Amino acid sequence: MSFNPCILIPIYDNEDTIRGVVESLATLNLPCLIVDDGSSAPTQRALREIQSEFPWVDVRRRSTNGGKGAAMALGFRAAHERGYTHALQMDADGQHNALDAPRFLDAARRSPAALILGKPIFDESAPAVRKYGRWVTHLCVWLETLSFEIKDALCGFRCYPLDPVRQLYRQVEVGHRMVFDTEIAVRLHWNGVPMVNVETKIEYLPGGLTHFHYVRDNLSLIRLHTKLILGMLLRFPVLALRLRRA
Repeated sequence: MSFNPCILIPIYDNEDTIRGVVESLATLNLPCLIVDDGSSAPTQRALREIQSEFPWVDVRRRSTNGGKGAAMALGFRAAHERGYTHALQMDADGQHNALDAPRFLDAARRSPAALILGKPIFDESAPAVRKYGRWVTHLCVWLETLSFEIKDALCGFRCYPLDPVRQLYRQVEVGHRMVFDTEIAVRLHWNGVPMVNVETKIEYLPGGLTHFHYVRDNLSLIRLHTKLILGMLLRFPVLALRLRRA
């Protein structure tokens, strides 16, 4: 499999951090697609300035906010149309450590058919509720896949092989908002895509912007895991056979 990667960043109203994220990635010498998910005027202005200043950055815009998954779906299509084979996903809020990006790319180069997942290492800046709350998702995902191959399904720092992603989108519509990262990882695993986990330090910046809506998004996650557990039951013979062979 060939290896022609790009960087893919979904953004929604992160005008204060996006320039720093882009500048931190300059040394990778990779094209960067930024998908603006219906941001307000300040972020649009910041992105216009970045696109004019950095010729390796291409900004695509959704007219309305549809959620991270909607932005990523557009980004996947744009990356494929431009001939890229892999997309290194990073968030626009500055939490992801760009110094770790070469390790994700090296892992993808060595295992081009695999989904390269970030396995977070949190420092003291991480809220305790975030760290402990992740374990609920971990347990659900391990049940849904009948494996421990996905070490963290919530981290948005990852590298996608685009051919398996395109195949998945031909089969099913992946959730558009906060459920996106978890759902696409589980469904790619169901489709037999190998999982490779790369440790990465995650920093919660003071006053950082979050788009997580406590009631709406927690209800969405409950619905997602209910759906995925039912999906696991339908796939149980195949997943169990895969587990025996592992």
